[in-house]
Amino acid sequence: MTYLSVIVAGVLTYITRMTMITLVDRKILGSNLKKILSYVPAAVFPAIIFPAIFFNEYGNLIEITDPKIYGSIVAIVVGYLSRNIIATIFSGLISYWIIIILI
Repeated sequence: MTYLSVIVAGVLTYITRMTMITLVDRKILGSNLKKILSYVPAAVFPAIIFPAIFFNEYGNLIEITDPKIYGSIVAIVVGYLSRNIIATIFSGLISYWIIIILI
């Protein structure tokens, strides 16, 4: 029964998302709306990432000595300098893992 619920939920989600993609004509959207919508991924990404960096599993703020802080600083610097999302992700993860190994 659980598998059926997951499958039905997945199909319904897919249908609702695909109808908006396929039925909305891109010519209807104005240039200002397209410009605004181009910023949506940049606005959503920090909302997903920041709680994972600054809060522990209990919902409390982490200390400044937490390796996640240093990994995120490295990722921010690499992201700013390289403008490459893959380099940013890998540099943050690798620096985080190195700090954990060294501690």
